[in-house]
Amino acid sequence: MALFILAVIIFVIADILIRFIIKRVQEKKIKIERENVLKVSLNLDFSKEAKTLKRAEVDNPKAKILCVDDEEIILSSFRKILVLDGYAVDTVETGQEALHLVQINHYDFVFTDLKMPSMDGVDVAKGVKHLRPDIDVVIITGYATVESAVEVMKFGAMDYVQKPFTEDELLEFVKKSLIKRLDRIKKTLRPQVHISHLTGSEYFNSGEFAIPGGVFISKNHCWLAIDQDGKAKVGIDDFAKKIIGKIDDVNFPNLGMKINANQPLFSIKQGNRKVSFNSPVTGSVTQINNTLKDNMDSLEVSSYENNWICSIDADNLDSEIRNLQIGNSAVALYQEDIEKYMEEISKLNTDSEEKKETIFKGEIAELNDFDYDKIVKKFFTA
Repeated sequence: MALFILAVIIFVIADILIRFIIKRVQEKKIKIERENVLKVSLNLDFSKEAKTLKRAEVDNPKAKILCVDDEEIILSSFRKILVLDGYAVDTVETGQEALHLVQINHYDFVFTDLKMPSMDGVDVAKGVKHLRPDIDVVIITGYATVESAVEVMKFGAMDYVQKPFTEDELLEFVKKSLIKRLDRIKKTLRPQVHISHLTGSEYFNSGEFAIPGGVFISKNHCWLAIDQDGKAKVGIDDFAKKIIGKIDDVNFPNLGMKINANQPLFSIKQGNRKVSFNSPVTGSVTQINNTLKDNMDSLEVSSYENNWICSIDADNLDSEIRNLQIGNSAVALYQEDIEKYMEEISKLNTDSEEKKETIFKGEIAELNDFDYDKIVKKFFTA
């Protein structure tokens, strides 16, 4: 028995050592390949694309980065540090070249020096955000111009990195910037609206909006579906859920409560904030969804079907249902409110002079209380 245990221990240790050695060999191989990329990139002629362009491409890069600085020593540092860590890097010495390259190449980031002789970082940032708003701009700045770099963020720059920087500082900064970028892309909502034959959950992670077929939508973004008993099940719709984001709790209505159409029926909690939703019809509350009450996370999959808030025995369903939207008219309501929302959120975005062209899941959670209430009143409680 003792020999068996010893043999197992030896086997485990040997397995760990072999895996460790293989990993180190692979890492060394990748490092050599990336070092060769750096050598080759300096020998290739990219003058047709941009006179000072130096390109270092790696397989399956973590991100593609364009660096602009009139100091070659800074650009050299960017190439050596970032390429060895798995980023594809182009470098140029003028803003004009950078603006040309962003029109013919894909980049995730443009890092631009703030102080350059022919075109400064402010104009580079403005130009990149105008030509390619999908690219994130980072300002490279010295200690004396940090305040100016912060000012450039008003023109759409994502952040700034202060030079001189160590290898670890730059790698950590780029890593955090990439995480921030990927998170933002994941949360980006697209203005497409679909009529779904299912629950709408198939569109939840797509960033697109969904309305299940047969579901009525109120102007304040409650949904209503009539069940086989003629009862009206009510919940918050996909527009409200995606704009509001994570919902912490629901204040359900009391059973038996009499409610008129357009009066507050229930509210959702988000941190210390509350959003009330008006009833789409007149009637009595006959049931609340205890299953949802015990599992609020299910709203993160879909706000429709089984995730209704309450059931109402409607008094004037035939007449009041005419005030609700279904099918193409519901899609039109969504599209109109998406457009209005983008206009409203652009007005609130006073830190940037750029017109806002994208919206994100849970975006209003980041607003201050005044602006949060303003959006809520306009779209959900008016």
